[in-house]
Amino acid sequence: MSWERSIIIKSSAELEIMREAGRINALALEAARKLIRPGVTTKELDQAATEVIRENHAQPAFIGVPGAYPYPATTTISINDELVHGIPSKRKLVEGDIVSVDCGTIYKGFVGDSAFTAGVGEISNEAKELIQVTEKALYIGIGQLHPGNRVGDVGAAIQQFVESKGYHLTREYTGHGVGRAMWEGPQVPNYGIAGKGVLLREGMVIALEPMVLIGTEQTKILEDQWTVASKDGSLTAHFEHTVAITNNGTMILTEL
Repeated sequence: MSWERSIIIKSSAELEIMREAGRINALALEAARKLIRPGVTTKELDQAATEVIRENHAQPAFIGVPGAYPYPATTTISINDELVHGIPSKRKLVEGDIVSVDCGTIYKGFVGDSAFTAGVGEISNEAKELIQVTEKALYIGIGQLHPGNRVGDVGAAIQQFVESKGYHLTREYTGHGVGRAMWEGPQVPNYGIAGKGVLLREGMVIALEPMVLIGTEQTKILEDQWTVASKDGSLTAHFEHTVAITNNGTMILTEL
């Protein structure tokens, strides 16, 4: 996968704006999370997130993103074997599902981007473990985001942990820089070689997002031309935070 986007260093003032974009995004995801239960549609989750973003004088970042056709919703909502980019619809959540919700918010020209995976009602132990491993992988990666490290250190730490649990990481979708644009440099894969890759510097902002699959690293795109699913139909999970790299440690911009 080619990656030629520029790396843009953010000032302290810009990071403050991005913190607000991230806070609004976190509120939108929390509104969606609170609605997760059997019988609720994915469109209802999307509407809840949209209302929060609009109420906070911000704009959804995903609407209109180019692809096979412009993306039509505020969030992407992916269920069970669907890894990312699922389109909200009249589909109802069912007891035992796991659902991944990804959202982006634009505030004063800057983007906040984050995601979570949660169970619907009572879920299997297999699904619980997958969710726990994926979320922990995110924080392991965040722990490597400091000046002087390299992108490969981040990916290698995530990869070592996830694969030690017997799971797989997609090679086709990665984390990325974020700022005024949804996708900036550097590309941040969830796998790699420690000590290799782009040098991390103060003022970089990274949307780090482990995407973990139980049965295979391979994916397929479904008929809607957006939704990405595991090729073998096995369960998947996805967590993401927008994180600023500072000399005083990492600053997670998309936490409440």
